[in-house]
Amino acid sequence: MTGMDGYLQQWLTLGTVADAGLRVGDLWMAYLDTGGTCDIADVEAYLHGLLLLPRVERDIVAHTVNELLDGRSEPFRPAPYSNGDVSTAAGYSGSRFDRLSDRDLERLVAADPVTGPGSRPGRQRAEARRLESLHSTGLLGTLREERFDRITRRARQEFAVSSASIALIGQDRQIIKSVNGPIGQDLPRDVSFCNQTIRSADALVVTDALHDERFRNNPLVQDLPRIRFYAGCPLTGPGGWRIGTLCVIDDKPRGFSEQDEQRLRSLAGLVQQEISG
Repeated sequence: MTGMDGYLQQWLTLGTVADAGLRVGDLWMAYLDTGGTCDIADVEAYLHGLLLLPRVERDIVAHTVNELLDGRSEPFRPAPYSNGDVSTAAGYSGSRFDRLSDRDLERLVAADPVTGPGSRPGRQRAEARRLESLHSTGLLGTLREERFDRITRRARQEFAVSSASIALIGQDRQIIKSVNGPIGQDLPRDVSFCNQTIRSADALVVTDALHDERFRNNPLVQDLPRIRFYAGCPLTGPGGWRIGTLCVIDDKPRGFSEQDEQRLRSLAGLVQQEISG
């Protein structure tokens, strides 16, 4: 079966992404979950028409887009696959896109003559690349640094919270790089609020953890330090991988406006400059 021209597939896909207002960072994380192998910079370049990805990666991007659009009430044009065989494996029928099964995804990847059947990294390989990015910053195992401490001091003062911290998310632990306030210690990753923050390019805001189903049973909420309010912005390392957060925490519920979020993002930008500089 004749396949679609790669540049046409790219043009139609980026049109769908723009029309639907999808965020590149969120799309990329979902793309990794679907089996994609490219860094965020490559995917972003593809979605801006600056780079043509290999065929199998284009198909995984297209399927990721269609899964993100699945269930939306707005009638968006689906992103196209490279040919009808891939569309069938993906569960395409008319304007409906079903979730790609693991077996079908393996078939999709195996069908690529360059990438080959053993190329799907899955989340394990993606996490290895994220950890590589974290280690390459040189921040792990280092002493406290004033360049970071002055930002957490400022964040705590500006938001009048009990604590502000810069946290790095390691393989199985959250490592505190800087903290101002009584809340701040290395923690198991699976209970860390910041571990949730790095799953999205957006800020994570929890105005009352006791009424948030994601966190209400968390031991950090039920027991000391009894977190009620949390707001965090993700920080990235080389390759665009999310490696940690700047966050503010309080033991009392509170609101957090759009202006507050923008102020927190600005402070996170200062941290990012130190990491990237």
